[in-house]
Amino acid sequence: MFDILLNLPLFAGVSRTKFSEIVGNTKFHFLKYMPGESMIKAGDVCTHVKFIISGAACISIANTNNRFIVNQTLQAPAVILPEYLFGRSTKYPCSATAITPTGIMQIAKNDYIRLLEMDHVFMFNFLNQLSVKAQQAEEGIMSLTTGHLDERIAYWITSLTQRNASDITLKARKRDLYSIFGVQRSSFFATLDKMKEKGIIDYDKNTDEIKVLSRDALLNLLNHHNTEN
Repeated sequence: MFDILLNLPLFAGVSRTKFSEIVGNTKFHFLKYMPGESMIKAGDVCTHVKFIISGAACISIANTNNRFIVNQTLQAPAVILPEYLFGRSTKYPCSATAITPTGIMQIAKNDYIRLLEMDHVFMFNFLNQLSVKAQQAEEGIMSLTTGHLDERIAYWITSLTQRNASDITLKARKRDLYSIFGVQRSSFFATLDKMKEKGIIDYDKNTDEIKVLSRDALLNLLNHHNTEN
């Protein structure tokens, strides 16, 4: 169990000895979910940090009328949107459903605050998580108006998904998408075709789904454009 916990995000770099001390002073709650069982509903208040320690879950985020839906799979070890533990809004923007028998370890907010105070490694990991999300949001907003179209699509998808996520899909009508990006239909599909040729995405013009074949490839695409600039 220690090996599993020490591989979790936000626990990286903590010594086994220090972690042994912390375990004795922190309340860890363990939950089990069966396939298809709801773990989180969009709008639920984030009162605990939730770690996936076994199995896999589908994380789904959608706008209010479900015209845009992004799905991703998180496999253990992973943490589910810890940035919503604090801030102006502490309500999850997503739902989470178990794909396989899935084990969750959660820590209540007050207990997690005490944990952050006990070791600077925990604090550094959490602050780094928040900083990455904040910087990503700023870059994404700027790219929507100034970046290459493939870069803007990449920012849009990566900002709504987590690191190490797999089976990422975007469900939306194509005409809604090229309207959002402010481009003509021909330009939009030309960009999708180029991304498909590079093995970054897969899609069919007759369906409303775009599959991300490699999130890392999207990030590499962004880094390539940044280097060019």
